Amino acid sequence: MRHGKYPFVIGFLFAPVALYVTFVIAPYAQAFQISMTNWRGLSAPQWVGFDNYRRLLDDGAFWKAVQHHGVLLLALPLITIAIALFFAFLLNVGGKSSGGQRQGVWGAKFYRVVFFFPQVLAVAIIAVLFQMVYRPNESGLINGVLMKFGLDPILFLVRPNLALWSIIAVLVWQAVGFYVVLFSAGMASIPGEIYEAAEMDGATKVTLFFRVTLPLLWDTLQVAWVYLGIAAFDAFAIVAVLSVDGGGPDGATTVLAMEIYRNAFVYSKYGYASAMGVALFFLTLTFAALTLRLTKRESVEY
Repeated sequence: MRHGKYPFVIGFLFAPVALYVTFVIAPYAQAFQISMTNWRGLSAPQWVGFDNYRRLLDDGAFWKAVQHHGVLLLALPLITIAIALFFAFLLNVGGKSSGGQRQGVWGAKFYRVVFFFPQVLAVAIIAVLFQMVYRPNESGLINGVLMKFGLDPILFLVRPNLALWSIIAVLVWQAVGFYVVLFSAGMASIPGEIYEAAEMDGATKVTLFFRVTLPLLWDTLQVAWVYLGIAAFDAFAIVAVLSVDGGGPDGATTVLAMEIYRNAFVYSKYGYASAMGVALFFLTLTFAALTLRLTKRESVEY
């Protein structure tokens, strides 16, 4: 430090910044460049300017994928956060108080492990598991039970009006465990005296949840909403493995990542696929910025 703090700081930052520029910034810049060409992977790319972006405006598959992302952006965060908050509240605050300390329901530690279990599974494995759950015959977990009671099987992944919601259910199941742990950590940091004072004033469990827990957990909820929104803009692995014909039936479950993959590796339209990737980049960035802006509020001190 005798030679100045700036050379010292720069010396530590040089390696991570160089790696970030090489493996993050440079690929993004290359994607922007390729999106301005008609490159098909073999011949030399020819500059076409914004033609690929003009094609996006008339591409029905692109807009159908954007529409599905809109459904995912509403359903996935809302359902996941609601379920995770409910379970986290039960595991941390839902039990009786002991010695001034709040306790969760009986077996809370065991339930935390059970809820977190889907997080240790690869996404592709989860998709394969739910292929067996949704299978439309006697070997399917759900339809096997229905058929034993003499009911008709439900074609979860074949009927267009059910396919997307069936995939959303898988995404929620896979994500809930992580957010139960995240919200549990946030609730554990809330002083027990606050709950004790509220109970002395006659607050019920419902009042504790909406008037104490939610306001003090707002920053964590904001982060969770952003993370789940980014996940809603992805969903590639689940859709690729679980859906019919990769985004089917008839595009009922397609997402932008699926369309990027199809255009790049099936149709060899790398320039057009890069344009879709750039659109996905700006959609994700816009969503994150708007969410952080619209949900911004003063921090509650405790």
